[in-house]
Amino acid sequence: MTVRGGSVSARPAPLRLGRRDAGLRDRALGRDSVLRRLDWVLALAVACLIGLGSILVWSATRQRMLDADLDPQAFLKRHLINALIGLAIAAVAALVDHRSLHTYGPVVYVGSCLGLVAVLSPLGSTINGAHSWIVLGAGFQVQPSEFAKVALVVGMATLLADRRDRDRTPGSADVLLVLALAAAPIGLVMLQPDLGTVLVLVVLVLGVLVISGAPLRWVAGLLVAGVVVSVGAVQAGVLDDYQVDRFAAFTNPELDPRGAGYNTAQARIAIGSGGLFGKGLFEGTQTRGRFIPEQQTDFVFTVAGEELGLVGGATVLALLGLVLWRGLRIASRAADPFGQLVAAGVVSWFAFQSFVNVGMTLGIMPVTGLPLPFVSYGGSAMFANLAAIGLLQNVHLRSREV
Repeated sequence: MTVRGGSVSARPAPLRLGRRDAGLRDRALGRDSVLRRLDWVLALAVACLIGLGSILVWSATRQRMLDADLDPQAFLKRHLINALIGLAIAAVAALVDHRSLHTYGPVVYVGSCLGLVAVLSPLGSTINGAHSWIVLGAGFQVQPSEFAKVALVVGMATLLADRRDRDRTPGSADVLLVLALAAAPIGLVMLQPDLGTVLVLVVLVLGVLVISGAPLRWVAGLLVAGVVVSVGAVQAGVLDDYQVDRFAAFTNPELDPRGAGYNTAQARIAIGSGGLFGKGLFEGTQTRGRFIPEQQTDFVFTVAGEELGLVGGATVLALLGLVLWRGLRIASRAADPFGQLVAAGVVSWFAFQSFVNVGMTLGIMPVTGLPLPFVSYGGSAMFANLAAIGLLQNVHLRSREV
């Protein structure tokens, strides 16, 4: 009670929160703090890629489903469900305790290797020439090689960060340990054979080694060894005939325009006919005529080129470039060596895979069956890509805390 000017007024008592209410308040403030500290430029770029990819997947599959008297939105719905599941995975990867990534790194690595072994067992199935899948039934398939990319990023970062934490750059012994770590998943994927994923894993290893400060002579030696092994694999017949034919068609596009070179020839026709602004969504003649095989996955960029034109294709590339820029920015500002190496590995993965996917639709890279990150249809790829984005956000949040 206070007396002011002869009148009596009551001063409200301070609000006292119980222990339960205070806990709820602190958790709410913590969630708000995390949301404010996210890299929203990266998040919005990925969301735009997923949204644009959903439209392109819908256009690529709509006519096929109509011709078969099936739901024309079936692939669109599945793509959106995959994206939602992937976003949940990204949230877990972003919010898990930073130190737990070191602990669970070996578990993730061993789990991915076991998945690759399972593919080579009777559980595995061959789809589009590669024995890379485990069919779960009801139209669901899992491709363990996609998760091997995430496992290798975390595994190498865990191994090399321990050396960097002790204020020493990796030496020859450390490089050999990294190569031994990478040998198992790369060898298992090569046995499928999935040459595109092998190339991604190799580039990923090189990217992490360069950022870690490993001796450049090792990096140069690995590049030379990679070329020698690739030539030897072709000569020894390790690759399937269709893979060799794809490389032959890349070196000479006129060699087999109705066979191995068919996909690339049709892709160039589709992109070239789009002009500046494209023919309009669902109006692409190559897309509606189903001239391009696997258009919703490996060749989804052709839908953008034909129906949205140069403007649409440039938009996809600009969004991918934005993701790479934010990834590099996160790597440069990482609070510790582990975060820096994780971000570097993810950027190397996304950059190379995007270049190869777009390049093979333009005829400047051989067809290797790599999907376009966040845009192509496919559950395993979407889950792995968004898990990697979650890791980038985790590194970003950690750097903001420091």
